[in-house]
Amino acid sequence: MTDKSFGQPMTQITVEELAERLATGAANIQLVDVREPQELAIASLPGFVNLPLSEYANWNEQIFTMLNPEAETLVLCHHGVRSAQMCQWLIAQGFTNVKNITGGIAAYSQLVDPEIPQY
Repeated sequence: MTDKSFGQPMTQITVEELAERLATGAANIQLVDVREPQELAIASLPGFVNLPLSEYANWNEQIFTMLNPEAETLVLCHHGVRSAQMCQWLIAQGFTNVKNITGGIAAYSQLVDPEIPQY
């Protein structure tokens, strides 16, 4: 997962767009949070499946039973770096509609919901 040269274009979604999607209860979207469990304990959003990048070896072979490669998949982390890595990996696995949440949960806290703690 350290190879950053997959080279495929990655779509971004802003935290404001994410908030709209969550507020409207948009169906058929998969929400993935790649942060560590101790980070989720500090700040998290409802509806996200936690797939910590550090535990990649534990979940990578089950990715197609956990997620639908055809469904829209939004990926979150702290600032947007780890989620970008996950997006590139998912695209390389054949996922067709993957979006990185720009700025991560830190931006969500600053721009959308100040109730979410910063860390």
